[in-house]
Amino acid sequence: MQQPLAYIPSPSQGVVHLGPLPLRGYALMIILGVIAAVWLGERRWTARGGAAGTVVDVAVWAVPFGLVGGRLYHVITDYQLYFGKNWHPVGALEVWNGGLGIWGAIAAGALGAYIACRRRGISLRVFADAAAPGIALAQALGRWGNWFNQELYGRPSTLPWAVKIDPAHRPANTPDIGTYHPTFLYESLWCVGVALLVIWAEKRFRLAYGRTFALYVAAYTVGRAWIEWLRVDSAHHILGLRLNDWTSLIVFLGAVAYLYVYRDRTTIPEGAVGTPAEETETEASAATAEESSAAAAEAPEGAGTPGSPGDEPETPQDKPSDEDETAGETEVPSEPVKAGSNDADAGEIPVRDELESNGADAGGPGEVPAPEVEPAEAGPSGADSGEVPVREVHDEPVEVESNGADAGGPGDVPVREVHDEAVEVEPNGAGTADAGEPGDTAEPEAPGEPGGTDHGKDGGREKASTGGEPGERTS
Repeated sequence: MQQPLAYIPSPSQGVVHLGPLPLRGYALMIILGVIAAVWLGERRWTARGGAAGTVVDVAVWAVPFGLVGGRLYHVITDYQLYFGKNWHPVGALEVWNGGLGIWGAIAAGALGAYIACRRRGISLRVFADAAAPGIALAQALGRWGNWFNQELYGRPSTLPWAVKIDPAHRPANTPDIGTYHPTFLYESLWCVGVALLVIWAEKRFRLAYGRTFALYVAAYTVGRAWIEWLRVDSAHHILGLRLNDWTSLIVFLGAVAYLYVYRDRTTIPEGAVGTPAEETETEASAATAEESSAAAAEAPEGAGTPGSPGDEPETPQDKPSDEDETAGETEVPSEPVKAGSNDADAGEIPVRDELESNGADAGGPGEVPAPEVEPAEAGPSGADSGEVPVREVHDEPVEVESNGADAGGPGDVPVREVHDEAVEVEPNGAGTADAGEPGDTAEPEAPGEPGGTDHGKDGGREKASTGGEPGERTS
């Protein structure tokens, strides 16, 4: 046979040793193919609205399943290599020596992908559409592993791109012919064309719902059919056709039928890509906020008060100041309260938080702070009782009437909100020597005696009763 003018040389060896670690060309090309498929599939998946990292997660399941399925298909269809005359069953496990059937790899890999998609709640059909061009690209790279192993070449050829095969790897019936059709190269280029075709057709014809993957399968099987026709390696024949030719024909018809049945599917179903990453992060943040709110609501009362177990000691900065305590009190609006009076000159006195008290003969007002007290009934008006009943108030004026025989009018008592204790107010008497000093008290006159002290119309607190009957109460 005439020698070709040029040819593609084959590697002298298919393995490179890095110390004790062998780096096999066949395995390296498969790994590169997986990386390419994941990279392209990830880009296409996120473009559909899927969460980033989904393709990697699915590949963790699909790749091991695919390797096992591809090896099983090869061992089953070429069982004579391992269980025939040359009995060598251990060789069925030696994947690095080549022998992965693409049909078994696709079928088992699809099963692994189905399991992963179910776990993530996404549609297998939509995922397969995104992964289809990447799978074709992975096949294009993986086929170069056959070049490293000098296997799966075609008929003898003198074409300039024929591949040179060493004598140890040539067919038994053509030991003197050195160049053959590089079917691995043909299939590699065909797979690159399939990847480009699928990407273009998907956009042009709006393929969806698994139709993109079906187009990939149909296109690949067409190329595989004529490439199988060129190959000279041993294979089973049925009705004059190699087994892989029959497999390609059946798979092609199934892919075309799927394309026709779902010809109207042009959109991705809602929810088929699962939950995008942004929404997942938002939901996680919302769930965390809800848990924090629930924990705060379930916290025991007083958990933040000093002295509670597990609380931090109160620092001087945390301790409320007197101004803060004053600001926190409920203030009674400074509105005038008109006191009922028998005296025509009685005026209006604004209610404030402080009790302003003018003694009968005092030179200035005396302020009597009113602590928080519990409402209590006043004792009988007379010499021995100085308690003034105080009623709890909030926002309304309170009129306190006082019966006095000689009083110029009822004393207006400014009131603020009280709670626990009574306020004891000692009336100022008129008959003492020190009556002119603010805050001094005088002994009340006996009931019925004339000449009670006139406290005037500006008295700021309860007047002593001089003309009433014993036992009379103020209200």
